[in-house]
Amino acid sequence: MALDNFFKINFPYGIKSNSKGEWTAFNREYKPLGYTDSLKEIPEKDFIYCKYKNLTETILNKLGDTNGGVEKENNKIVKVFFYNDSTNPSNSTSKELYRKYFEKLEILSKLKVL
Repeated sequence: MALDNFFKINFPYGIKSNSKGEWTAFNREYKPLGYTDSLKEIPEKDFIYCKYKNLTETILNKLGDTNGGVEKENNKIVKVFFYNDSTNPSNSTSKELYRKYFEKLEILSKLKVL
């Protein structure tokens, strides 16, 4: 089944890192932003990664503030989820969920590329 709304297709569900310490955003289907087909395999090369100045563990933990919002490998954060099913703004009428989500995007939007 394909994603069914603008939010889930085009807004980040989270970010993930590669082995170089660079980061990329992914949508609700773990695909690059804009991809809609959940059945189509997307090669890793289709993700665009960047290295960001001052993207610290503290910031990453703040972005993934829900239970299970931060994934680690070898004690290093490798994936951050901005919401879960119960805090997904597009599944709710709560303006508070949107406010919290967009605060996270605001934090990211101020980071500069190295």
